[in-house]
Amino acid sequence: MPRILLIKTSSLGDVVHNLPVVSDIHASVPDATIDWVVEEAFADIPRLHAGVARVIPVALRRWRKSLTSAETLREEKAFRAILREYEYDAVIDTQGLFKSALVARDARARRGASVGLDWPSSREPLRLFYDRTFSVPWGQHAVVRNRSLAAQALGYDVRTAPQYGIHAPQRELPWLPVMPGQRHAVLLHATSANPKLWPEPHWEAVSKQLFSNRMVCVLPWGSATEQQRSERLARAMPGALVPPRMSLPELAALFSRAALVIGVDTGLLHLAAALGTPSVGIYCDTDPAATGIHGAVSSVNLGGIGQPPSVDAVFCAAKALL
Repeated sequence: MPRILLIKTSSLGDVVHNLPVVSDIHASVPDATIDWVVEEAFADIPRLHAGVARVIPVALRRWRKSLTSAETLREEKAFRAILREYEYDAVIDTQGLFKSALVARDARARRGASVGLDWPSSREPLRLFYDRTFSVPWGQHAVVRNRSLAAQALGYDVRTAPQYGIHAPQRELPWLPVMPGQRHAVLLHATSANPKLWPEPHWEAVSKQLFSNRMVCVLPWGSATEQQRSERLARAMPGALVPPRMSLPELAALFSRAALVIGVDTGLLHLAAALGTPSVGIYCDTDPAATGIHGAVSSVNLGGIGQPPSVDAVFCAAKALL
């Protein structure tokens, strides 16, 4: 029974984009046992996939803030011990960064088992960290690149549509009212960079169109700034709900119950689409061909770099999915 270690540590959307690799491996190597190293903040994502035997959280983001502290050194030692608990038949680093290459180097693997991207295919020169490297051309979607590297490493072909393979956990959401004939639309207005934001008047306008179609809008948030925006938007949206701060499993449960998710370029949008919820992606400053919703049923990407979609375009796309 081969034991395989996947390394994809961050960020949220990138971790979601790596999920089809797990499904591919199990389809081609049915007896494989798959472990996954991931940043502690995103560890709940690979846990949603039944094909992941063990999730190994790592705290690289937190450790680099206090590299020489006693606590950091203790945690790093414990992490390395877990990495070396098993000998891996393949260690596949789909992250392709210096930080993930260090993790690959520390894992206990048989000779020739450590795999990464070759120099032209990665953003950093990491060839010396791996036993083998493979070419994965740029200009492809992140999901395609992840699947290609794993397939080359393990010697199988990728010929099917991506299967994310996740299911939302059961979670109580007592703040979410359930009324006959009422459906919920989750609006993901927050993202990591201001140029990716969609104008607030656009959100207000599309929410009113959704409300006229008997849909109640839900506005999740993750930071104080996002909470303020959610509350500001809700005041201008009929019937809108601002939930308490939610964990990733709770958000997954919310997405699975929603009739629709509309979001800017954020990892949560990819999670919603991966769960099979009808999803509309709004792209204002990034290229959806590279990082948009990919391979998920009932989803659509709108806009592009410097081309934010109109309210009418978003509502028409949403209506077509319902």
